[in-house]
Amino acid sequence: MSGVQITPVPLFFNSKIESIIDRNMKIKIIPLGEVDKEILKRIIEELKVTYRMIGEVSHTEKLPQSTFNQFRNQYRSDELLNFLEKHYEGRVLGITKEDMYTEGLNFIFGQAKMRGNVAVISICRLNPTFWHQPEDEELYEKRIVKEAIHEVGHMLGMGHCNKRPCVMSFSNTIGEVDQKTKYLCDMCKLQIGL
Repeated sequence: MSGVQITPVPLFFNSKIESIIDRNMKIKIIPLGEVDKEILKRIIEELKVTYRMIGEVSHTEKLPQSTFNQFRNQYRSDELLNFLEKHYEGRVLGITKEDMYTEGLNFIFGQAKMRGNVAVISICRLNPTFWHQPEDEELYEKRIVKEAIHEVGHMLGMGHCNKRPCVMSFSNTIGEVDQKTKYLCDMCKLQIGL
């Protein structure tokens, strides 16, 4: 036995965890190009259930041409985040049907500024028809809701979760999106005081 003494560290502080969820927390949903109104409505409903957020759909924005990479035929998500941050105040979730990528990755479903006010999701690859599967509106909407909740979770300061069913688990493939639920696990809820 070595002479090193290990002092146990409590897992949680005794003080009450303060919720970062404000009852009046608002988020603007910004369609970047044409996005089905029913999808936007569903996202607002689900963000209210998950985070108690009050959502409103803003006017449709044209995708800035400066964010488009013609060689890849994709939009740069980090540049879309910068665009949203520059043109909108408060919390903002941009949604586009166009394909997106970020440096070092072939594509992404979404991206957010951690503990920031902006996030963006692409619903392009969430559509079963993108993967040459039969059209399935219910599956398509489920995937969109999961990614919206996931990216807003990053805005609120949550990182990726290692529990596969948790909506905050990392999704590198459409199969991983389908494996997770739209719900936060107990540990992720605790992080934001829910």
